[in-house]
This record gives sequence, C-alpha cells and structure tokens, in this order.
Amino acid sequence: MSRDLTVSIDAMGGDAGPGIVVTALARSIVRHPAVRFLIHGDEAVLNPLFAKRPKLLPRIEIRHSAERVRMEEKPSQALRRGRNTSMWRAIECVAKHDADVAISAGNTGALMAMSMYQLGLIEGLDRPAIASLWPTKRGQSVVLDVGANIQSDAQQLVDFAVMGEAFARAILGLERPIVGLLNVGSEDQKGNDAVRGAAHILRGAKLPIEFCGFVEGDDIAEGTVDVVVTDGFTGNIALKTAEGTAKLVIYFLRTALRRSLLGRMGGFVAGGALNALRRKLDPRASNGGIFLGLNAIVVKSHGGTDAMGFASALDMAIDMARADVTAKIAADRAMLAVPETTV
Repeated sequence: MSRDLTVSIDAMGGDAGPGIVVTALARSIVRHPAVRFLIHGDEAVLNPLFAKRPKLLPRIEIRHSAERVRMEEKPSQALRRGRNTSMWRAIECVAKHDADVAISAGNTGALMAMSMYQLGLIEGLDRPAIASLWPTKRGQSVVLDVGANIQSDAQQLVDFAVMGEAFARAILGLERPIVGLLNVGSEDQKGNDAVRGAAHILRGAKLPIEFCGFVEGDDIAEGTVDVVVTDGFTGNIALKTAEGTAKLVIYFLRTALRRSLLGRMGGFVAGGALNALRRKLDPRASNGGIFLGLNAIVVKSHGGTDAMGFASALDMAIDMARADVTAKIAADRAMLAVPETTV
C-alpha cells in the first residue's frame, strides 16, 4: 500500500462506551507501530479521554460524529437516519478508501445493513456471512455463518465455504483447508436439502480445499476440520452455547477450588496451569466477528467486551486487512465451478 494501513473505528458503539476503545488503542499501537487509526465519535467525549494518553495522539485522527446508533435500534431505522452517526462514518471511510478496514462494537444488525449499503457484495455473492475463530484441540478453526443469515440455501452455504477457506488460507496459513458442513450426522443421507445440496456442489468444486463432507457439533471443538460451514441460525446458537459453556467451566472450577482449604492449596499449586486454561477459554482472546463477502472487511467486536477484547478485535481487523482476504474471496468465487444439477 502507498500509505500506512488505516483502521476506521466506531468509538461510540458497545455497552461500555469509548473508554475501552482508548485503552485498547494503547495496547494496539505497541503491537502495530505502523498502523493509523481514524476515530469516529463525539469530540466532547473523545478529546478528554485521549488527552490523558498523549502517546496515542500522533497515531490517531478524531473525526467528529455527534450521533450514535443505539443498541436497540432496528437496522432499517439506523439505515434511514444514521448518516451522521459514528458507525456510518466509520464504514464510509472504508468505502471512500480513506481506511482499509472498519470496526465497531455497536448494533450488529445496523452494522451489517450499513456495511452492505455502502460497500456492496463481492461479485457473484448474494449474502454476506459472519465468521468467527474458534479455539479447538488442534489450534483454531473458522466457523461461519454465526449470525448474518437465519436461513441459507445450498448455493449460499457453498459461498460461505469459499469465504471460510479463503479466510483460513490467509489468516491461518493453510494451503488447502479442510472444510466440513455442520449437520445432524455424518451420513450422506442426513440433513435438509440445503446441506445435502451444498455437499453435492462442494464435492465437484475446483477449490483449494479438502472437502470432508458432514461434521457434527462435537467436531468443532475437536478441530476435525479447519472450516465449519453452517447457516447463521445454527451457527449463532452454537457460538453462544460454546461461550456459555466456557464461562460455566471456569465458574465450576473456581467454586470447587474455593470450597475448602485443601482446594485453595491445590489451586495455588496449579496456578500456572489454571491461568493457562482460563486464557484458552477466555472468549475475549478471539473477540470479533468478521463480516465476509463484502467489498471490504468489517469487524464486529462483542458489544459487552472490555479493552482486552476490543484490542483482540483490532488485531483481527489489522490481520485481515494485511492479508487482503477480500481479494482472495473474490478470486476463489470466480473460479468456483458449480455443477448444473444439485440434490
């Protein structure tokens, strides 16, 4: 790129407000010394926060936006009235090529609607998808869609597979990612028409993947495949269930260790291992849903995250921009050979 990589940030989104964004930026400028940040939000709120962190000032530019998208706002309402909001302006900078990637912790539906309107879809695609990195026994897997599309037909699931494998090759460094379709069983006759139709197409597709057929829910944590493809209804439930289960495991473990003197002693002895487990299960470490299929990358941070989680989302946004994942998706979608008949 002829200019420094630039990240456009909606600083007014999320439950905790812009304070966590400023704290996250203090972490990010150390990790990414060559990246610039455009900060969108109310100057009256942002200026005092940045004044307390003068080291950030050479790396950021505040662009005033007096309005913000409310978390309870419907996407259609936000799209109609939101052109002066920090979220709209953050995406607009990417559309105008002032920035390479946008990030927000705000209203997911509004962020998707504004992103589709301003950025458009990659040629050949008719739906975007939200992808998430998932910790597994083998490392990490890509799971998509995790919330953008309640229902998906066979061709849309195939498109999600293309987005996921391009993401896995760019970010996880895999030459030929292993791709599986999430289903209620591994047998060929299992599942609905969309899942079985997608499997038929992928078996004949000329893509840089190893297609392994169907996988089940427990295969996600096992790391059986590198890319798990599903519709947004199923994927979002799986994601929220996994996050809740991780929190439950930590709660049970903490409760058990505090129950007795012997337990507290055991916790002290095993402190290092327990801290490693906590970090592995901490959803903040992989915070950030990535909007794929658009003509640029948009990252959605969890609305309730803290500074550590938002910093992780910033890391993901920067990695995605550097890897030029959008171009890889476009190239692979163009080479996709779709058979004339599907199941």
